[in-house]
Amino acid sequence: MRSSEALALAFDLGTTTIAASLLNPETGERLASAVRLNPQRSYGADVVTRLAAALRSPDAAGSMRSLANGELDSMAAELADTAGVAPDALISAAVAGNSVMEHLLLGLPVNSLAYPPYRPLSPAGCTLRTRDLGWAMDMTCRTFPMPGGYVGGDLVAFLFGAAGGETPCLYLDLGTNGEIALAEGERLFATSAAAGPAFEGGNLACGMVALPGAIDRVFLDKGRLQMTTISGCAPAGLCGSGAIAALSLLLEQGVVDETGRLLAPAEISSNLANHIREMHGEPSFVLYRDAKSSIYLSQNDIRQIQLAKSAICTGIEVLLSHAGLKRTDLKQVVLTGSFGAVLLPQDLKNIGIFDENMVKISRFVHEGALRGVEAATLAADDFASLDRLSEAITVIPLSGTPAFEKNFFTYMNFPKH
Repeated sequence: MRSSEALALAFDLGTTTIAASLLNPETGERLASAVRLNPQRSYGADVVTRLAAALRSPDAAGSMRSLANGELDSMAAELADTAGVAPDALISAAVAGNSVMEHLLLGLPVNSLAYPPYRPLSPAGCTLRTRDLGWAMDMTCRTFPMPGGYVGGDLVAFLFGAAGGETPCLYLDLGTNGEIALAEGERLFATSAAAGPAFEGGNLACGMVALPGAIDRVFLDKGRLQMTTISGCAPAGLCGSGAIAALSLLLEQGVVDETGRLLAPAEISSNLANHIREMHGEPSFVLYRDAKSSIYLSQNDIRQIQLAKSAICTGIEVLLSHAGLKRTDLKQVVLTGSFGAVLLPQDLKNIGIFDENMVKISRFVHEGALRGVEAATLAADDFASLDRLSEAITVIPLSGTPAFEKNFFTYMNFPKH
């Protein structure tokens, strides 16, 4: 093994998955990368559930701290092994996560996140040793700044890596804790919408994270239902992009109406009626079936996506209203998330998140938060430019505001097709 390098780790500590990479800061080269499920999911699929668990029990909070740090430590060893470098070549790590994830990682009290005014204990990032976090490996660790209680280091990382170009620009991180930012000139606003885990495949009857075997695209080819899976493996479940693509198709083909109701076979004129089945007592659209299992989108799955899209649309409208802008004023839309590597802008239009202008001006950044952590690590200014970006963000709260309640119900229905 080589041991002469001074290498750096980058982590995106997501609610559902943890993404990591090993970098050579001298060359900027990514030497290895890995993705794993966040082991804290045993305490809940979303940040609100885990926050509640931490508040109820100090033991649960301590367990989630150990689980997260143990996983990061294990991933660091895996990356070193994959790259063929000695563990002592790893001299620094940087970690970005939403505010709940970072508080749990550091073992900080979470009360300030759970109760008004919903702020992090300290908005600044911190520097410490990984040994103090319980890692077997010992190196410097930098956590990302957290501008707000639900606007965390992962959004700061995404913005740092993806910022640039014309404004107004809308940034969307479609995950369990959907984070949204709006840049207009020097002004930068951000908020978060509790979208739930549906966009990442969580809480769906056949949902899974975006790993090999996940159905990530669904479409018609000469009237026949077709799909692709991540890595071309046999279908094993439905990730976020696959669920969105499936629902987009069903809306477009009139199999789901604007209220979100999955129609009965007798109401459907096409051969897609043959895919409607009752699965575990509820109407469902079967995407794939073999001798062992069926993969389907249930009526409840559709409702979960409906709630998530309404929350995201509400967040977008609140930020635009605060800035005195309309959707038609946007010059760019930058999208990221852990829903899968393929997400068509047209599918987001079909379910009601994008309009036609947003389809035309959107671009997708794969691994948006992780790429931002890498960019900040390679910036060689000891994260000073990252800190300046974080301090420039004005956080606009959504929870409990009349604007949220009004817009949430406004955006509940899907567009008519």
